[in-house]
Amino acid sequence: MLNESSVVNMNRDYSQFPDDASGDALWHMVQQGDDLSKIRDVEFIVAFPTENEALKFGEILLYNRQKILLCDNPESEAYPYEIAVTVTMSPNYQEITEYENLLLHHASELNGRNDGWACSTEQA
Repeated sequence: MLNESSVVNMNRDYSQFPDDASGDALWHMVQQGDDLSKIRDVEFIVAFPTENEALKFGEILLYNRQKILLCDNPESEAYPYEIAVTVTMSPNYQEITEYENLLLHHASELNGRNDGWACSTEQA
């Protein structure tokens, strides 16, 4: 694990890493030496209040040949069901944001909401 002294020292380009959760996460990855140009699996989480709504959303994704997993989230009473969608991509702000917007467009009709994304790190 990298300590604070091994973090890459550079100025943040807000056009590539905007001041929001995704921009912050990507900027932190770069500071830790991640090569964001490397393709990897990125997992997006979409949360739902009922299992039925989550399953309907999952069906939409399966028809579109997406890799999904239905998960329980015991930490949330309001949104206890999650669909994890795995997409292979290079993690960059534009692609992540566009995919989250696409997910939200379909999930909101089923009372779903985006609940973040995650991926492995790939050192430069």
